[in-house]
Amino acid sequence: MTHPGNPQTKNNGAVRHRDVDAEHAGQRLDNFLMACLKGVPRTHVYRLIRSGQVRVNSGRAAPSYRLREGDRVRVPPVRMRDSAPPAAAPGGVEWLRGRIVYEDPRLIVLDKPAGLAVHGGSGVNLGCIEALRVLRPELKTLELVHRLDRATSGCLLVAKRRSALRALHAVIRAGGLEKRYLALVKGLWEHGAVEVDAPLAATRREGEVRVRVDEAGKASRSLFRRVDAFGSVASLVEVVLLTGRTHQIRVHAGHAGHPIAGDDRYGDKAFNAEMEAFSLHRMFLHAHAIAFEWPDTGEELAVSVPLPEELSRVVQVLSEKTRPRAGRGRRA
Repeated sequence: MTHPGNPQTKNNGAVRHRDVDAEHAGQRLDNFLMACLKGVPRTHVYRLIRSGQVRVNSGRAAPSYRLREGDRVRVPPVRMRDSAPPAAAPGGVEWLRGRIVYEDPRLIVLDKPAGLAVHGGSGVNLGCIEALRVLRPELKTLELVHRLDRATSGCLLVAKRRSALRALHAVIRAGGLEKRYLALVKGLWEHGAVEVDAPLAATRREGEVRVRVDEAGKASRSLFRRVDAFGSVASLVEVVLLTGRTHQIRVHAGHAGHPIAGDDRYGDKAFNAEMEAFSLHRMFLHAHAIAFEWPDTGEELAVSVPLPEELSRVVQVLSEKTRPRAGRGRRA
């Protein structure tokens, strides 16, 4: 079997068949094909599946079909890029090496920078996962365990083996993956530690996802706790995700009356403009800690990454401008 992670550089006009081994069992068909057809746009992969050109065991299958060991996948001839785009050149991703904060035989933890998508597509040529595959070509199977919004920084888990991906997805389904975020929100958070329990519904329009609180939506729970306060201007809060919905923290923060600073989709425009005066030029949301237990060994893994410099600077400026300086008192 030719490993689906191996890049294909040209089309020889022949139909190929891929036999699914144990390492790739449980993978979605669309993701399996994306690995087989390096350089082919995701939209084209979906067209191949829906048109019936892709077959599993000689029959049609949906993009979401979970492959089983022993399945035989028909991959039609497709013309692929002869070379990677310039942004994917090895020298162009070397910066990512310094973003690896933890690695073991099964897992890599990245400190994802804000502004970088976790994967390519929708006008993004190179995301975190593609850059990591270029940086570490010796790792034939690299898959995202979960996702972060493009504007969010912090801990991102990448599985080095399909078996590790399956194990971690089982942890997520069981609610065993603890994810903690730091966010700067509008106003003084006076609620103490509080759980926001508000169902969320998502809609997609012209390629853009919008999420809203809706009683008919999916159950969504976030635990907020104030860490620091800067007068009545803003508060630094820690958020623990109890569920993992798209844009959950951003929508729940606004629902609680404290939108996240710099959030141009769900935030407060006037507050965002005010925060720019405090040197904030991105959304202030950072995945600062992640922890879980491996289900097979019971070994606990906990990784944390500090606020990036651009967010630490905002906290410092806010402290200086909203708090009285030591030693300064009123004159009699």
